[in-house]
Amino acid sequence: MDPGSAQVTLLSDGPPKMFTFDGAYYMDSTGEQIYNDIVYPLVENVIEGYNGTVFAYGQTGSGKTFSMQGVASIPAQRGIIPRAFEHIFLATATTENMKFLIHCSYLEIYNEEVRDLLGNDRTQKLEIKEHAERGVYVAGLSMHVCHDVKSCHELMDKGFNNRHVGATLMNKDSSRSHSIFTVYVEGMNDSGSIRTGKLNLVDLAGSERQSKTGATGDRFKEATKINLSLSALGNVISALVDGKSKHIPYRDSKLTRLLQDSLGGNTKTIMIACVSPSDNNYDETLSTLRYANRAKNIKNKPKINEDPKDALLREYQEEIERLKAMLVPGAQSMFHSFNKESYS
Repeated sequence: MDPGSAQVTLLSDGPPKMFTFDGAYYMDSTGEQIYNDIVYPLVENVIEGYNGTVFAYGQTGSGKTFSMQGVASIPAQRGIIPRAFEHIFLATATTENMKFLIHCSYLEIYNEEVRDLLGNDRTQKLEIKEHAERGVYVAGLSMHVCHDVKSCHELMDKGFNNRHVGATLMNKDSSRSHSIFTVYVEGMNDSGSIRTGKLNLVDLAGSERQSKTGATGDRFKEATKINLSLSALGNVISALVDGKSKHIPYRDSKLTRLLQDSLGGNTKTIMIACVSPSDNNYDETLSTLRYANRAKNIKNKPKINEDPKDALLREYQEEIERLKAMLVPGAQSMFHSFNKESYS
């Protein structure tokens, strides 16, 4: 792995396989370095009113949850999520002429069922809906106002403890569900214009091979559902990159449905591909790298989320400025001279 060139080289008995990404980080990289390099600009955009998504993908035990959560007791190894919390509240507290409201939600997809990790009834199955302006959303998902970093952490910890986890041969605390923690950042300026950014922090369950995890019974059923949803995610990525597909199969799983805006839609998205350095995991590592290599070619269409009336007014103002710029100084003086002669 070469962080300088962002290249990953996979070695085996055959010829080496090389992949180039936007960034490459080895085991000696810190959470601070990764956040500052790739996530910091995204969170800045969320505060400005864009949608952003960060999701970690890889086999069980490859470091997805570690990348997202990190180690709280070691400052340099705190993960993406706690750093994002601090970043958001520091930025909103120091932004002039703006007022902000922060609220959060936390859900999991377990065995293809959506559940609220912060709701009063965690067994309730929630439905995914779609609205012309709001887009895809989960009906009945609870929203919680956060006043500071501490309240965000408390919600995250509460929901994290409610997630489905189970022991496998690959990981004693293996996530048995996909989870999405969302931070909504609503900002209003002095004129009353509102922009709403959204940050999705996604922790995917790991792709698994039953022969390695030793999954049986409930673990095997969970693994089957996990692999099916990850396969659906791969199909969506392939269809988007192919460019020839008229139909993108977002509805094939709950995961792809909820990530619809993050894959080809109105969101700035970062995919973190987590891989193992072990030779024993060569096939899974190759699969993950190929997955990420396809995903990097997806073209999203992010835009600032603002009131349609405000957006229209801004477009008019930009058009006026553009027309003014087209009038070079000489042309402007001729225009004024012509008007004077016409009315003299």
